[in-house]
Amino acid sequence: MALILSINGLDSSLLTPMLQHYVEVKQQHSQAILLYRMGDFYEAFLEDACTIARELELVLTGKEAGKQVGRVAMAGIPYHALERYAAQLVAKGFAVAVCEQMETPAAAQGQLLKREVTQIITPGTVLQDGMLPAKRPNYLAAIAGDFGKEQKSKLPEQKTVKPLGLAYADISTGEFFCTQCSDPEQLVQELWRIQPAEVLIAEDLPQNLPPQFHYTQIPPRDFDLVNGREQILTTFRLRSLEGIGCQHLPLAVRAAGAILNYLQSTHQSANLPLKPPISYFLHDYMGLDHQTRRNLEILQTSRDQSVHGSLLWALDQTCTSMGARTLRRWLLQPLKELDQIRDRADTVAELTENHQLRQDLRQVLSQIYDIERLCSRIGNGSANAKDLVGLAFSLGKLQELSTVCQRAHGVFLACFQTVPSDLLDLADTLTKSLNPSPPIELTGGNLILSGVNSELDQLRLQAQQDLNWLAELEKTERDRTGINTLKVGFNKAFGYYISISRSKTDQAPSNYMRKQTLTNEERYITPELKEKEGRILDGERIQFELEYRLFTELRDQAKQQIDLIRQVATKIAAADTLASLAEVAVKQNYCRPVITSDRTLAINQGRHPVVEQTLPVGFFVPNQAELGGSDRPDLIILTGPNMSGKSIYLRQIGLIQLMAQIGSFVPATSAQLGICDRIFTRVGAVDDLATGQSTFMVEMNETANILNHATANSLVLLDEIGRGTSTFDGMAIAWSVAEYLATGIKAKSIFATHYHELNELALVVPRVANFQVTVKELADEIVFLHQVQPGGADRSYGIEVARLAGLPREVISRAQSLLKLIAGNSQIGVGLRQKPQPAQLQIFDLT
Repeated sequence: MALILSINGLDSSLLTPMLQHYVEVKQQHSQAILLYRMGDFYEAFLEDACTIARELELVLTGKEAGKQVGRVAMAGIPYHALERYAAQLVAKGFAVAVCEQMETPAAAQGQLLKREVTQIITPGTVLQDGMLPAKRPNYLAAIAGDFGKEQKSKLPEQKTVKPLGLAYADISTGEFFCTQCSDPEQLVQELWRIQPAEVLIAEDLPQNLPPQFHYTQIPPRDFDLVNGREQILTTFRLRSLEGIGCQHLPLAVRAAGAILNYLQSTHQSANLPLKPPISYFLHDYMGLDHQTRRNLEILQTSRDQSVHGSLLWALDQTCTSMGARTLRRWLLQPLKELDQIRDRADTVAELTENHQLRQDLRQVLSQIYDIERLCSRIGNGSANAKDLVGLAFSLGKLQELSTVCQRAHGVFLACFQTVPSDLLDLADTLTKSLNPSPPIELTGGNLILSGVNSELDQLRLQAQQDLNWLAELEKTERDRTGINTLKVGFNKAFGYYISISRSKTDQAPSNYMRKQTLTNEERYITPELKEKEGRILDGERIQFELEYRLFTELRDQAKQQIDLIRQVATKIAAADTLASLAEVAVKQNYCRPVITSDRTLAINQGRHPVVEQTLPVGFFVPNQAELGGSDRPDLIILTGPNMSGKSIYLRQIGLIQLMAQIGSFVPATSAQLGICDRIFTRVGAVDDLATGQSTFMVEMNETANILNHATANSLVLLDEIGRGTSTFDGMAIAWSVAEYLATGIKAKSIFATHYHELNELALVVPRVANFQVTVKELADEIVFLHQVQPGGADRSYGIEVARLAGLPREVISRAQSLLKLIAGNSQIGVGLRQKPQPAQLQIFDLT
């Protein structure tokens, strides 16, 4: 008979009681794969069995479902491998409902075991340490607002405004944030920044949301404002939303409430200890859109999405996972507040100047566990004894950390000079109570040290005496029976027994009662052993139950200090991040930038922080950069051939500006930098075939975004605008874009181009300067010097670059002949020196 694979059309009343319960639970959690605990396995049946067999490459088998039904599909995983297999399913976008046995077979007394769904694991609600990336957050986000019909403006010339609420939380660390975005595009950019593992929405996926993320549709009522407000107040025991800054952010409150509702439904039996939501405004931080983060390769390389070769890779010398996550967050949210930047830079400076302080600090930090995530597991009751031992060890290091920081002055280090006594007391209690090498399993004993509880000590003493008695029994019975191979053993199913090989069974004494027959041996019991067995097993059960109770009391003590522990964890993470920046600064010879409130950008001997680390020492060619201010240009036209270093030069200026605004030192001999509100970049050729957009269309979309959002306080870095179309069209667009940046926006800008004709712009537009990446011309080749110098290039050297790339000699020779012919007949460049009108973007006649 074929296996039944689907619940559809199946009369559940004909199923066995266990499968009836499975189907009932499955109907309550239809969107999740149901893993049903059965002894040492989690089993799935019917459709779910087919799914996990396919996705996890398991054997699909069957189980009898009733005389009138036949066999239904079944597949399972060992209970101890739940974390590994659940991680694979969640990574593929599935939700997993875990149905646990809530009583032992003995307690059930032959009835169907009581089972309940204890957790629903979704991409954004993972708590298990083995399923989480150590160095990046795992955010669950929610979006509140209307993605449907456009809102009509009373004035036709006004743009449509569609504010949206965004909240996101990492339940593994307790972080919780919320904000309001002015329009869908701003929301999308925030999603790209936080990279949520799961996004909650109240409707079908709107077309303007990135399809790359995992979206979960939940009932619209979960986004209700009144319910959201009540959820926040109740969960965090608040009387008002004023204290967390979202009293006047209704859409943010709705999104935050949706997250709390969802977590209640996915973790019914657990108390998830989130921090109260922190409200923030997007304009408080430097703006970095998705294209800029990609072009600057802040978190990963654009070629293969690898962390290696990114800015994060170059700066990450953190000692803890908490510090690594903080560094990542700082890189995505550079500061705009001058005092905050200087406070961070002060600490970096102190650590670079005081070598011993930096080394001692990093040595202590390297011994501290990820206490942020330990707190979440403690708070929701899933922490094991190893977690508490790790917490105790980490808290015990606070006193050593305090000693190291006694000679520190920066606010990020001086805060450790006083250690909360409650945390030291907790560390002492845990250390004196817990086995330093405890088992993972909490119900098998060996958790608590001797001397902690007199009752437990007595039970252990009795257990040891019983074990001694068993050892003596084996010796006594061997002497009495003359059977040297006689053994006293134990089996979970049959208890204690005396084992005699089949060939010696005729020597068994008369008081031996046969208990079990095996192929090679007989197992017996005696009245005395039976009596001892009852006492031993009862004593072991009482001992394990007492140890578990003592452990949960210790876990509850730790839970009471979670808020204080998290405050310390946040400070440790910041100190670790700043120590990492200091370590890199010393190793790579960075300087402290002077941060100002004006528009200055002056970099002396600047270097690319990533490229420099990938080259042998001394091979990177540093360069100057000067923009903004009364005596500096606002726009630089940068010309030079491909492979000469224009793109690296653009990126290094953007990265230096970004590093300065997170409080880092920068790769230069000196730097003076005004605060930027946003960095915009357009570097490299990218298409979007999925939406039918060509390379040139993507280029124009990104350029339009820059021109529509840049301000005079922005830094704009553009490379090869206009190259995706014909020469005349491309040059016209490039000229117009550069001119608009210089005369309309007046942003600090560098415009790298092959169109050396754009050098003419400096003659007609003020505050525009020409620079070039120099090359050395030899008889039959060119040498790239990677040196940026004043003046404009009069050639693009494209044919020379093509030769270096390996084009056939005949092709190169023909190209050189054609270039002379074209250059002799071209009228390009005539009429470029027309003075632009002040308030309009001029179209030039390039014929």
